[in-house]
Amino acid sequence: MVLSVIHAKKSTSLRLSRIARLLLLVVVVFLLLGSGAPLAKAASDDNAANPRANFWRAVRQGVDGETTARGQDRGVLIQNGGENWRRIRNGLVAGIGPWVLAAVFLMIALFFLIKGQDKLEEPPSGEMLDRWSSAERWLHWVTALLFIVMAITGLSMLFGRAVLIPVFGHRAFSGYLGAAMQIHNYAGPFFLALIVIEAVAWVRENIPKRMDLVWFKTLGGMIGHGPRPHAEKINGGAKGWFWAAVLAGLTVGVTGVIMDFPNLGTSRWVMQVVNIIHATVAILFVAGSLGHIYIGTIGAQGTFEGMWTGRVSAQWAKQHQDLWYADQVKTGSQGASPR
Repeated sequence: MVLSVIHAKKSTSLRLSRIARLLLLVVVVFLLLGSGAPLAKAASDDNAANPRANFWRAVRQGVDGETTARGQDRGVLIQNGGENWRRIRNGLVAGIGPWVLAAVFLMIALFFLIKGQDKLEEPPSGEMLDRWSSAERWLHWVTALLFIVMAITGLSMLFGRAVLIPVFGHRAFSGYLGAAMQIHNYAGPFFLALIVIEAVAWVRENIPKRMDLVWFKTLGGMIGHGPRPHAEKINGGAKGWFWAAVLAGLTVGVTGVIMDFPNLGTSRWVMQVVNIIHATVAILFVAGSLGHIYIGTIGAQGTFEGMWTGRVSAQWAKQHQDLWYADQVKTGSQGASPR
């Protein structure tokens, strides 16, 4: 009997001990949960009160700050749009640009291999016609020379990291690029001025007409069969290049001048957009010039001499600009003379 009572007391004491420990565990859990929110809030308050956290949060959001520097967006330390510009410029433009130029060059080379030079259908008789004045030729060649300089220096800045550094090394490329950038920046406004002068000087002769559409069907007789299309002093292809060159030249010229003067109230976003437009149009401008250079040199017999000397043969005029030749004969102003 005594043993039973003692056993019962021990069982009761064991149960009470387990219940007490369980209650203690529940109390501890509630205490931890209750203190969690204040701890999190305290951490949040500490983070909000940290001036460094607030500073860099504002920097990443592009919030204006205070600075002694002068210029547009001077209070913005880091502009996230700069990373987007870098990816487009170094990735899309610089990545696709070389392939565009290579594709155009390859098409011109294949065309020349298949069709060959567009030769004169009649042998030159020695009769020559005045076509371009000395002022016009000087304007053309100075603009062309400056265009070549701008193209070489501009493409060097765009593709130099991937193309020139592996060939010449970092030190040589750095010295060349510094000079190329200065030449490009200072020559840009002069190139823009020459484009404007060309546009004013030759716009009247380059007004498109319906007959110019016929020229493009056979590229002036270089493809297909049948008689060559009629053309005035400037044929359809030359008119197309004139307007393309004027529009592209004005675009790269104006955007280039904007980039030459970044502190004249221009925002960073505008500078980034202008830079992408400048590079994209410049690549297309150079690609189009390859076709113009081809036609003006080895593509069509007698064309280069016209712009170099200012005179063309009567056979060339009748073949490529028959209406202009007829007008010269009619007015008696052809200036014909033996070579």
